[in-house]
Amino acid sequence: MSAANVLVDPSQFPENVKLSLLVSMRSRKINHKFHYDSYKQAQKWLALHQAYSPARNDADCDRIYDEAFRNAVQGRHNNIHVIGLGCGGGQKEARLLKLLKETGATVDYSPCDVSLALVLTARGVTSELFNERNCWPVVCDLAEAEDLAALFRQTGATRIVTFFGMIPNFEPDVILPKLRSVLRPEDILLFSANLAPGENYTDGVRKILPQYDNELTKEWLMTLLLDSGVERSDGEVVFGIEEINRYQRVVANFQFQTSREIRLGDERVRFNAGEQIQLFFSYRYQPSHIVAMLTEQRIGVLESWVTDSGEEGVFLCRAQT
Repeated sequence: MSAANVLVDPSQFPENVKLSLLVSMRSRKINHKFHYDSYKQAQKWLALHQAYSPARNDADCDRIYDEAFRNAVQGRHNNIHVIGLGCGGGQKEARLLKLLKETGATVDYSPCDVSLALVLTARGVTSELFNERNCWPVVCDLAEAEDLAALFRQTGATRIVTFFGMIPNFEPDVILPKLRSVLRPEDILLFSANLAPGENYTDGVRKILPQYDNELTKEWLMTLLLDSGVERSDGEVVFGIEEINRYQRVVANFQFQTSREIRLGDERVRFNAGEQIQLFFSYRYQPSHIVAMLTEQRIGVLESWVTDSGEEGVFLCRAQT
């Protein structure tokens, strides 16, 4: 592979990242991006994703994504620009790009993630599918970028924007307006979400809790604290379920059993015994929730596919005027 030119948004400039981490620690609510920041964290997340994600462990997930991809590329044989928002390791986008290549389309690709390690992983996974000169990686914090739409080259190509598995880890009223700002009327949006299966919403969320409450997840989430100066003996990671504005989410908190002071550059942050810090949350929705939230942002759902297990859904969308 050749050297990579990567566009870095100011939201990921060192001074802004440092300030955001300090705010996270002081507010006792960690911005999720800090769990993907280093190569070590990215590798731990990829291992966790491989072990527990429905997309890796439910063969029916391949079916719904493939159906969504076929519908997205149907009748599109010219220039296509795929923008992968929160691309992760890029495996799903690789399948979409392969399908586009088979149609004879000329393809540009912009893998976009908060983690440079993941952006480069996505670039590597897809590098054999198109000319590397047509790959424009972007590193940014989707929630904090001031002008998300401006980060992506305007080539005149038809755009397919992907937003796979990202909605659980953001407050919906923060990220969905950002997502809507990227979409042009002619663009296609492929949107996926881990879902709460079954007719009973609460029971569905309880059913998927073991996908989070496990040692791999704890080890991944602890990496940030350990690298910041917290000791394993200072406390423990505890998982639970909470309801926020009628939507339920899995939440992971580190509960301090002893006091600990950490240093972030010249700043100090103290945690007292009995305090807790929120490390992570993941909303779980049902399909009707997804459709309602997208509709509120003037994003219309054209078609959707859900696995037989009810734990994963893909939505083919378009911006509404």
